[in-house]
Amino acid sequence: INSRIKHNNTIMKSNKTQKARRALIAAVVGNTLEWYDFAVYGFLATILASHFFPATNEVTSLLRTFGAFGVGFAARPIGGIIFGRLADRRGRKFTLMITIQLMAAGTLLIGVLPTYGQIGLLAPILLVLARLLQGFSAGGEWGGGTAFIVEWAGKNRRGLTGSLQQISVAAGLLLGSGFAALLSTVLNESSLIEWGWRIPFLLGALIGVVGIYIRSNVDETPLFKQTVNVSTSDGSENKAIVAPAVRAFGFTIHWTVVYYIFLAYMPTFAIRHLNLERADALWSNAAGLLVLIIVAPVTGYFSDRFGRRPFLIGSCLAVAAAVYPVFSYLLENPSLLSLVIAQMLFGILIALYSGPGPAAIAELFDTEKRATGMSIGYSLAVAMFGGFAPFIATWLIDVTGSPLSPAFYVLAASLLTGMVILRFPETAHRPLK
Repeated sequence: INSRIKHNNTIMKSNKTQKARRALIAAVVGNTLEWYDFAVYGFLATILASHFFPATNEVTSLLRTFGAFGVGFAARPIGGIIFGRLADRRGRKFTLMITIQLMAAGTLLIGVLPTYGQIGLLAPILLVLARLLQGFSAGGEWGGGTAFIVEWAGKNRRGLTGSLQQISVAAGLLLGSGFAALLSTVLNESSLIEWGWRIPFLLGALIGVVGIYIRSNVDETPLFKQTVNVSTSDGSENKAIVAPAVRAFGFTIHWTVVYYIFLAYMPTFAIRHLNLERADALWSNAAGLLVLIIVAPVTGYFSDRFGRRPFLIGSCLAVAAAVYPVFSYLLENPSLLSLVIAQMLFGILIALYSGPGPAAIAELFDTEKRATGMSIGYSLAVAMFGGFAPFIATWLIDVTGSPLSPAFYVLAASLLTGMVILRFPETAHRPLK
């Protein structure tokens, strides 16, 4: 009898492990495809500017394009609130199936849009609407996806498993950056500007179908199933979400500013201020993202052993110390090699934060409020500080006349979040609530 019980327990444990593995693979693949769709816009910003926001002044055209890029982030808090609440009521899987379909639809719309020269003012209006749809989807994807991944993590493995969320985001950016670089390499400039820019968006819509299929074949998280019958209508519970959501907001400022300055805006900076070729700038960006993907699980793993706070505070302090010297070095040594070194360095510094980050922010909330709370705090910070980071950087350079000015924006964000984390509790060794 004991032998049979042990055998049954082994089978049950094996089945649970297989379910967890399938769920994590589905989450990572789907998240990668979603973030490819969302981010490829930023890598083709200079081309989109000429098609949808033509102006006599190049800076004005670029500002309008990055303004539309930021609009996508402005829609994220709305999507975060709506889909976060839906994920806490109906389930993580249910919500993630909706968000990936919306993202694919927004990406397809950008790929088939007529340009300003063809339909006039309607073109940029439709582009902004497509970005709003993408942002609405991304807002729900982050909270639901992070909760899904962290809740499937094994005991004392939330840092390592949670890092998969950031790996998938970086992989999506890498896929977008790499594909844009490939097009810039194999197509001549006129072909890329005339029609080649549409290919990444059309491909993004197609691969979204793959993500939908993969996500349809996984189970809901066991932790959510245990709390599915918990009432969420109590007013005190709603109030209890405010404090951790405010912490999540402050927690995200450094994360999102550094991410979008060095791994989304930097190709545009390199083209305009370092006079590098588009393909070189994009390949360099891909190198930074690749380093992030490699290092993030390492920092996530060690955060399970030594705690989240040392890595989080270390990232803030290191970025604050390095950002001005790195920008100065790039402007004094405008070469592909110097850009690759800079982006790989910041790939490591971002990974210090991105490894433990998803677990740390998830651990602030109870399960029945986790997706909503994370989505609100994270999406608001990303909308205000990250999504408009390329716009703010371009505007600062134009106003001050100094390409060094974005460094001060990054410095302020890192110091602000560092002060927030100093007041954070250490949650690495606590059970999820």
